[in-house]
Parts: sequence; C-alpha cells; structure tokens
Amino acid sequence: MTIQLTRRELDIISVVWELGSATVGEVLEKLGENLAYTTVLTVLRTLETKGAVRHEKEGKAHRYYPLVESEQVGDRSINRLLEKVYQGSRELLLTQLVSDKKVSGEELRRLRKLIDERLEEDES
Repeated sequence: MTIQLTRRELDIISVVWELGSATVGEVLEKLGENLAYTTVLTVLRTLETKGAVRHEKEGKAHRYYPLVESEQVGDRSINRLLEKVYQGSRELLLTQLVSDKKVSGEELRRLRKLIDERLEEDES
C-alpha cells in the first residue's frame, strides 16, 4: 500500500509515532505551533482516510494510533525525493547529505562504516 503524505500530514503523524498514540490536544502540545484544533483534527481524519492511522474513542476525545511504520513512509518519501529532486541519482543525494556542514565528523564516520559494510556484502 502506497501512502503519499503532505508535509503537514508528516508533521502530525510523526508526533503519533513518537508518542505511540495521541489525541488532537497532545499533537497540538507536542508540535508547539500556532495551529487550530480543527486543522489538526482534519489532518488526522485525512490520515485515517488514507489508512495511516486509526482512532478509538477516549472519553470525549479520540486517540489516534499509527497503522503504518515510519520506515515505510520514509522509504517512499526518500524514493520520491530521489526521483523528483536528484533525477534518480543516489550519488547526488549522498553528495548533498555529506556536504552539509551540520553533519558531524562522527556522523560521517558512521556513514562511511555503513558504506564499507555494504561494499563488503556486495563483494561476498
């Protein structure tokens, strides 16, 4: 099942993933943005229609639970970014990632280790 998420949907489902489940109020509190209650509710209902979350009644509120894993959405988002922005070139994407001055030396070493491990797998 392919689920395409907008930036706002991704912001909101990220809170649900992080908390494990969330009410509209909890999402609003966690986001810390100036969003209307009805905006978050509408986005959660849209996510439910897309099959990304489900809800259970909890008192007067609804508690939303994720139905998709962050990795599933992440894979699709990265693939979409790769195709739309980097013309399918993983090398260009990686170049952009490692060129970012915010990436620490430690992160770069971990990335190098991952690449070295992947190369060893291919050589086996």
